Amino acid sequence: IQHELDLVTKLRDEKYEKVLSQLENVSYIDGRVAFVSANEIEVNGPAFAKATAGKQKYTAKKFIIAAGSTATVPPIENIKEVGYITHIEALKLKQQPKELIVVGAGPLGLEFAQMYARFGTKVTILHRGSSIFRGEEELITRLTEILINEGIIIRTGVKVQSVRKEGDKKIVSYTFDGKTEEVSGDEILLAVGKTPNTQGLELGKAGVEIDEKQAIKVNKNFQTSQPHIFAVGDVINLALRQEPIAGREGTLATENALKDTQNSIDYNSVPWTIFTDPQLAGVGFTEEEQMKHFGTCMCKTVSFKDVPKALIINRTEGLIKMAIHPDTKQIMGVHILAPNAGELIAEAMMLVKNKNTTDDVINSLPMFPTLSESIKIAALSFTNDITKLSCCV
Repeated sequence: IQHELDLVTKLRDEKYEKVLSQLENVSYIDGRVAFVSANEIEVNGPAFAKATAGKQKYTAKKFIIAAGSTATVPPIENIKEVGYITHIEALKLKQQPKELIVVGAGPLGLEFAQMYARFGTKVTILHRGSSIFRGEEELITRLTEILINEGIIIRTGVKVQSVRKEGDKKIVSYTFDGKTEEVSGDEILLAVGKTPNTQGLELGKAGVEIDEKQAIKVNKNFQTSQPHIFAVGDVINLALRQEPIAGREGTLATENALKDTQNSIDYNSVPWTIFTDPQLAGVGFTEEEQMKHFGTCMCKTVSFKDVPKALIINRTEGLIKMAIHPDTKQIMGVHILAPNAGELIAEAMMLVKNKNTTDDVINSLPMFPTLSESIKIAALSFTNDITKLSCCV
C-alpha cells in the first residue's frame, strides 16, 4: 500500500504539477472557481493548503471545464453518521477489515471486492442491478461464477435502505424480493459510480446546462450550451469515464477552442477494462446492441479452452465474443474475459476503429503461442468448427 501511495505522489508531481509549471504562457492558480457570468470566473480562495491564490476575477473568450468527479454517496439512511470508505480510502486502510460490504458492482466495486477477498477478507457485494456490471451476458455470468468460487458473496437485485452500528460492526439493511435482509461488516465500501464536480461552479450564471445527474451537457465537439465554454472528462454527460478518454477530450477540446476545429471522438471504438482476475474488457457493440441496430446478430463466443496459450498457462476459464456486421462481416464489437484482457483489447480496438472484417483477421499471422491468437480464432469461428482446426491456421 505504501508503495502505491508513493507511486501516486511521484507521478502526480512528475506528470501534472511539474508539467504545468514548465508550460510557457500558462499560469497555474490553485483555488475554488465559480462563474460570475458567461465570460468571467472568480477564484474564491485556496482549494488546498498550499494554494497561494486570493480572491481574483478573470475574463476570457474561451473556457474549458475539466473539474472531474467524486465518488457518489447514495441516499442511504445514516450512511454519513455510520461512516464509509470509497475507492480512495480503500487503498489507504492501515488495518485489513475482516468483513467488507461493497455497495455497487461496477468496475471499482468488483476490483476492490476481489482484491480484499484475496487478502482474506470476507466480502459481500450488494448491487441493485439484475447482474454485475453490464455488457455481454455470457462473459458477465462467467465472471460472476469465478468471483463466487473465490468466496465472494454477491447479492443482485437489492435496494440498500439503511445502515447502523452495533458495537464495532456496521449493519446494512436492504430489501430483496420484497423482504428486508441484513448483512454486517467491519467496513462499507461505496462503489456506485461517480458524481460530476459541478456543484459550486455556478454554471447557471454562465448559462451552462446540466442534466439530472449534475453532468454538463455537451455536443460532439465538447461545447456546452454556451459555444465558447467547453467541458471534458468526468464532468460531462457521457457514459465512459476513463483517464485516457478525459485526456484525449481535453486535447481535442483545446484545439477546438483555439483553432475553431470540430474534433470529436468515436466512442464506439473506445475500449474499457475491469481489472479483476481474469480481466473483463470490451470495445464496440454487444449482442444486444447489434440486435437493436440490425435486428439480428452474427455473434460467436469462443472458449479459451480452444486457445493453445491458455492451455499452456492453465488459464482456460476465459471467453471471447465477437460481433460482426451481418452483410459485410465488418467487426462491430469484441468482448474478452481472460488474463490480460486489457492488453488484448487494444488489437480489437484497432479492428473496430478501422472497420476491419473477419477476413482481414483471418489473413493475419499472430504469434504462436499467444493469448492474442484468440481474436483470430474468434474470427475463424464464423466459418469453421474451431475444435477441428490445427494450430496456426
